[in-house]
Amino acid sequence: MSTILVTGGAGYIGSHTVLELLNAGQRVVVVDNLDNSSAESLRRVERITGKTVDFHLLDLLDRAGLDLVFKRHQIDAVIHFAGLKAVGESVQQPLRYYHNNLGATLNLLGAMTDAGCKTLVFSSSATVYGDPERIPIVEDQALRTTNPYGATKLMIEGICRDLAIADPAWRIVLLRYFNPVGAHISGEIGEDPRGVPSNLMPYLMQVAVGKLPKLTIFGNDWPTEDGTGVRDYIHVVDLALGHLAALAKAPTLPGCTAINLGTGTGTSVLAMLHAASRMVGRLLLYLFSQRRAGDIGICYSDATRAKQLLGWAATRGIDDMCADHWRWQSRNPDGYATSTR
Repeated sequence: MSTILVTGGAGYIGSHTVLELLNAGQRVVVVDNLDNSSAESLRRVERITGKTVDFHLLDLLDRAGLDLVFKRHQIDAVIHFAGLKAVGESVQQPLRYYHNNLGATLNLLGAMTDAGCKTLVFSSSATVYGDPERIPIVEDQALRTTNPYGATKLMIEGICRDLAIADPAWRIVLLRYFNPVGAHISGEIGEDPRGVPSNLMPYLMQVAVGKLPKLTIFGNDWPTEDGTGVRDYIHVVDLALGHLAALAKAPTLPGCTAINLGTGTGTSVLAMLHAASRMVGRLLLYLFSQRRAGDIGICYSDATRAKQLLGWAATRGIDDMCADHWRWQSRNPDGYATSTR
């Protein structure tokens, strides 16, 4: 049994990963400042698994507090989710994003170094590919970003590479994932965005529960089968299991390795809307609008490297994604603010 530190472990992807770690028999320590998450997610994870999480309410910018966490626990490896993550907000508040995301990661890497913990799985993103030079996206193609959020991910990847070159004892896996959707099959934990969702699935589900009137689809003239944008949607449980696979295989990989986590299949906005409508039991209302500046038409992964290096592949399809997300949203229309039963 290993002890895994999960930063940002109360968030959407973090909480699902914590659950899978506990189910796999690992000890889990979570550090989260709850800036964009809820401690209720971890209480529900404990209820589902019957196991406990050692939770520290802490901002990674607090280096002294972080050092105390490493002194209190014998941490074997770290999964780093913590960070600000809204693309639009990053454009409006670039200094906040650079200060938070880079400063927090530098503190974490410094604390890990001092503690002699040199295994890291980093939550990167397909945003590091920017407007991709080719589809499907492979890990060795050009990296470029179109917003400060993506730039922080790309900079952190560079920091990790430099660290692994300077000290060959490091084992770092950079997981670049695509569009996480869905929820745990229990319906107890799921995505709980603050304010109006910026991503497709939580927006659709808020339309389904009556919190929003209809979905706006930006562009129906993209060079795709139905004219709407195509993305690589991946079930959050598949994504969580990808992190466990990365932890298991990290010792066998060279210093710093980038790996896509996606299905390798593109799904259009309309196809996802119709799948969600089937799960909800009625057609969800939508309207078309003009393309947004900066949007791209098609973006999906080549998932070959994950299968080759991690022995991992996504297994859940869009019907599973929609059914599980709807189960979560219908039982928790106000997310974690919904009264617990």
